[in-house]
Amino acid sequence: MIVTRRGDRGQSTVELALLLPLVAILILLVLQFGLVLRDQLMVVHAAREAARAAAVTEGDPATAARSGAERAGSLDHARLDLTTTPIDRDERIRVVVRYRSSTDVPLVGSLLPDVDLEGTMVMMRESPIQNRVK
Repeated sequence: MIVTRRGDRGQSTVELALLLPLVAILILLVLQFGLVLRDQLMVVHAAREAARAAAVTEGDPATAARSGAERAGSLDHARLDLTTTPIDRDERIRVVVRYRSSTDVPLVGSLLPDVDLEGTMVMMRESPIQNRVK
């Protein structure tokens, strides 16, 4: 049998009432971190798809890279910025994808600034001659 003093009644309820807001904020912070991490993975995937599209196109690599990045996932196209740079006498192409991830989880999103994410990918250009079968 547990014996408690008369003045200890309700102590666990008070402790729960004091700690519950902190635990809720901690859970929301972890959720916000997970959403930013997901966006970072999507940015790297978009950079890979953009570089691949720019490497195989016969037209403008910047247009192909933009199209490839927009098809890559669920990123907001308005917050997506691409830079396409040919390197090594146009034998390779570098694509840099920048994205501003919004922190919009309730309660904690307004406390945190938006996060700038970046993904870079370099691929060899494929010429039309390499694609032909002899």
